[in-house]
Amino acid sequence: MKRKLTITVTEDVYEGLQAVVGPGNISQFLEDLARPHVVRSGLAEGYRMASEDEAQEKEALEWSNSLIGDVREPS
Repeated sequence: MKRKLTITVTEDVYEGLQAVVGPGNISQFLEDLARPHVVRSGLAEGYRMASEDEAQEKEALEWSNSLIGDVREPS
């Protein structure tokens, strides 16, 4: 269930949210920021949420693939 919340921010923060996140995405952005700090939903839920972040998943894949060159065969 979703609930409506009214918050007050300074004009520069509001304009930054509009510019960076976009006007239709501010609520989800703020929820994603707050959730790990206020909801204790367990490790599985955290992994599920992380897997839904496509940009983060892409970055993690690129990082792990870049490590392939660091692995040496034992001598």
